[in-house]
Amino acid sequence: QVQLVESGGGLVQPGGSLRLSCAASGSIFRINVMGWYRQAPGKQRELVAAITSSGTTNYANSGKGRFTISRDNAKNTVYLQMNSLKPEDTAVYYCNADLWPTLDSKLFRYWGQGTQVTVSS
Repeated sequence: QVQLVESGGGLVQPGGSLRLSCAASGSIFRINVMGWYRQAPGKQRELVAAITSSGTTNYANSGKGRFTISRDNAKNTVYLQMNSLKPEDTAVYYCNADLWPTLDSKLFRYWGQGTQVTVSS
């Protein structure tokens, strides 16, 4: 069993910052890509940023220059530093991890439960 637990969401004023964390635990042999997605009311879930085990990153245009994704492989944890937040960043943020639970398993994608980020004055 694998669990992804997010933390760090909340209410912040426009221009403010938040740091999200997501820790993976349970039966984990190796994690490939970890990422952050978000879903605003009435909209589809969209990629925010992703990072490979070697540190290669990919960002959606909406977050380039404002968001930074990083990870600690030893802790199976991924972070999302969000600066210069805008009201349109308001959404539920989900982390995910593509991983092998055991040496001989196939690759699976797991999701966290989501954390609310609200940007409002």
